[in-house]
Amino acid sequence: MIIGSLSRLPYSTFTAALSPIAGIGLMLTVVLIAVAYRSEFWTRQRLTAEPQRAYANWPIIIKSVAVLLAMVGGFFAGVAPALVAIVAGSIQLFTRRIKSEKIYAEIDWTLLLMFAGLFIVIAGLEKSMLSPGGVTAVERLRLDDIPVLSGITALLSNIVSNVPAVLVLKPFIAQLQNQQQAWLSVAMASTLAGNFAIVGSVANLIVVQRARAQNVEIGFWEYSRVGAPLTVLTIGVGVFWLTFA
Repeated sequence: MIIGSLSRLPYSTFTAALSPIAGIGLMLTVVLIAVAYRSEFWTRQRLTAEPQRAYANWPIIIKSVAVLLAMVGGFFAGVAPALVAIVAGSIQLFTRRIKSEKIYAEIDWTLLLMFAGLFIVIAGLEKSMLSPGGVTAVERLRLDDIPVLSGITALLSNIVSNVPAVLVLKPFIAQLQNQQQAWLSVAMASTLAGNFAIVGSVANLIVVQRARAQNVEIGFWEYSRVGAPLTVLTIGVGVFWLTFA
């Protein structure tokens, strides 16, 4: 969403350029997980766990699907993604079937606080450390080259997380000749780089916390066992696709 608002790329252009990379990445994810955990996936043994009973609230489901389709339609129509998302979320809260307090109780306020803190730290970094000399040194790295920009984005995303990495790169991309290609490269690399380590993406932290609540511990090295090779392969695919497709 941040890249969409900064680059002003049409949603259709963004989707057409990056959806093939996402599809290939998803297939690679399935393959790598199946290979890494062969004893769990390559077996004829059936699962013995009892399925949990599920309650389907059909009015809420129908409303959610309708709002989702309208939201995606708004994206393709060119409406600002942040505006579409917040309107869709507000509409979802207008219901008499589920109390809003239950929804707010599900929000992880600690993660949101950490996320806000990242923006503050990156803003301070931009003001204090990006001196004219530092900017000149970065500009010599040939950021207009897709492999170079993707590599720097991936490295930075695993140091400060992917969203702050995008904010750090923003002033440099604004000076490039082909900004659309640059933003697509940053979008691809920053998203896929989040798979390298647990701390590479806030989404990873959410998944790990949710898993812990279900008594499933996912450690740093256990995650990197699949995440690290997956990141290298998918970014490689992304660079090749954006360069030659």
